[in-house]
Amino acid sequence: MKPITDLQGTFELHNGIQMPYFGLGVYLSKDGSEVINAVKDALNHGYRHIDTAAIYNNEEGVGIGISESNVAREDVFLVSKVWNTDQGYESTLKAFDASLERLGTNYLDLYLIHWPKGDLSKETWKALEKLYKEKRVRAIGVSNFLKHHLEDLLTTAEIVPMVNQMEFHPYLVQQDLVDFCNSKGIQYEAWSPMMQGNIFDLDIMKELATKYNKTIAQIVLRWDLQKGVVTIPKSSKKERIIANSDLFDFELSKDDMQLLDGLDKGKRFGPDPDNFDF
Repeated sequence: MKPITDLQGTFELHNGIQMPYFGLGVYLSKDGSEVINAVKDALNHGYRHIDTAAIYNNEEGVGIGISESNVAREDVFLVSKVWNTDQGYESTLKAFDASLERLGTNYLDLYLIHWPKGDLSKETWKALEKLYKEKRVRAIGVSNFLKHHLEDLLTTAEIVPMVNQMEFHPYLVQQDLVDFCNSKGIQYEAWSPMMQGNIFDLDIMKELATKYNKTIAQIVLRWDLQKGVVTIPKSSKKERIIANSDLFDFELSKDDMQLLDGLDKGKRFGPDPDNFDF
């Protein structure tokens, strides 16, 4: 198990960059005061990793939240993603510039291809490699790439992705994909760790929450970290943002880790990367 220490702890990416293993996702957080306050609350509480995307339509608010927080920009690991309609070499470069302008920054810490789009993503990746070589982004990666998507990308890539952000929770472990990413030095990252709220209905989660005197959210987020998976739960409520990060005074036993692993059903609550065409 990779060392897990505190809210500002990191996993090292294959290029040596330190990526905070816990962060705030802002999917569905409305631009304006909602996302501004969520980002400020998270950073002022100790978070150092903020994950957004062009398609979330809240990059401007994220940038304001960072600037209005008590944390300097250089101390925040800021992530965004290129949307499908902007994929391609030149259009990705333009989309990156637009994201920087909305975020009010001159660089990103991580930029991701949001969804696989076949050969088009190979052109997109060339643009990300250019941005990386120009030091306009500190790390580059992908999101929602299954093994065959990664294998296809790697046939032409000069740089192996540093991160693969995937739907990941006890009903969708995809251990073979996790192992493949680990073998390539690609850091695995979870989105939708709460199974779009369905995690709270599982009796086993209620039992573990009672056993450890923790919330169900804290149990599953701790499981993520002990699996070596970066996680970015989303919330716009200050009390939940704070509670979600209270993960560093307990550890799940090996048996309980295996118990949660054993819940895997290959069940998605989000889109299937092989059938997502937007």
